[in-house]
Amino acid sequence: MSLSTILMTVFSTTLIYAAPLIFTALGGTFSERSGIVNVGLEGMMIVGAFASTVFNLTFGIVLGNATPWLSLLVGGLFGLIFSILHAAATITYRANHIISGTVLNLMAPALCVFLTRIFYSGKGQTPVINQSMGTFTFPGLAEIPFIGKVLFTKTSLIAYVAVVVGCVSWFFLYRTNIGLRLRSVGENPAAADTLGIDVAKYRYLGVLLAGAFGGIGGAVMAQSITLNFSASTISGQGFMALAAMIFGKWNPLGATGAAIFFGLAQSLPIIGGYIPVLAQMDPVWFQIAPYAITIVVLVIFLGKAVAPAADGQNYIKGK
Repeated sequence: MSLSTILMTVFSTTLIYAAPLIFTALGGTFSERSGIVNVGLEGMMIVGAFASTVFNLTFGIVLGNATPWLSLLVGGLFGLIFSILHAAATITYRANHIISGTVLNLMAPALCVFLTRIFYSGKGQTPVINQSMGTFTFPGLAEIPFIGKVLFTKTSLIAYVAVVVGCVSWFFLYRTNIGLRLRSVGENPAAADTLGIDVAKYRYLGVLLAGAFGGIGGAVMAQSITLNFSASTISGQGFMALAAMIFGKWNPLGATGAAIFFGLAQSLPIIGGYIPVLAQMDPVWFQIAPYAITIVVLVIFLGKAVAPAADGQNYIKGK
C-alpha cells in the first residue's frame, strides 16, 4: 500500500470519528463559557442519536439522500429539548451542576432504549439505516497531486463542516456582542448583572446551544459510524468531548483541534491494520486506547487549564 493511500485512510478515518466529538465539544464550550458545568453531554448525544435514527428510518424512503442531513437537524432539536432539563435544574432551581448532568446521563439511555423497544417490536436496537452519510470526494480539490488524495478523497464532509462551525463559534464567542455577554456571565455574573445583562437568559442560551450541538454530535455518530441506535451507540463519546473541551481550554478552536486528536485515538482500531508497525499489535490495545488517552489528558491538563471563573457557580440575584 502506498504512503498516500495510508495517509488518506488515516486522515479520513480520523475525521469520521472526530466529527461527533467536535460538535459536542463546541456545545460544552458554550455551556461552560456561560457558567454552567455540563457533564450531561453524553445524554444529549444519546437523545440526538436516537431521534435522528428514528427520523431516518421513518422518512428515508421519501427524502432520499437528504435524509441524513435533515436527521442532524432533528437530532439537534431533540438534544436542545432534552437540555432544557439541565438548564431549568441548574439555572432556575439552582441544582448542583454535576448531579444534574449525571441524571441526564442516566436518564437518556434508559429512556431511549425503552422507546426503541416500543417503536420496534420489543427489540433493543433499531434496524440499520439505509441513508447514511458515507464518504465524500471534493471535486477539483481531489485532483491536487498527493494532497488531494490525502485530504480531499473519500473523506468526511460533515467533519469539514464541523471544523467550519468551530471557526464560526470562535468568532461568535469572541467577536460578537452576544458572545461577549455570554462569556461575561460565566466570568462574573454579578458584574454582568449590574450592567443590565440578563444572566439567566444567557446561561439558558449556553445550555441550549450545548444541547443542540450535543444532539447533532450524537446524530453524526448514528448517521456515519454506527448506522443504527442501540444502548452502545454512544459509549463514552460525550465524556471524550468534555475532555476535548478542557484540553482545548474552553476555546472553540482549541476544542476543535483536541476533538480531532481524540478522533485519531478512536480510529486506532481501524487504522492500526493499515500501518505496518501497528498491525502486529493486539487489537485490544487499540480498543482501550481512546479511553486511556482521555484519562491521561485529563490528569495532565485539568490542573493547568483555567475554567471560566464562575463555571459551576449558581447565581442568585442580589447576593
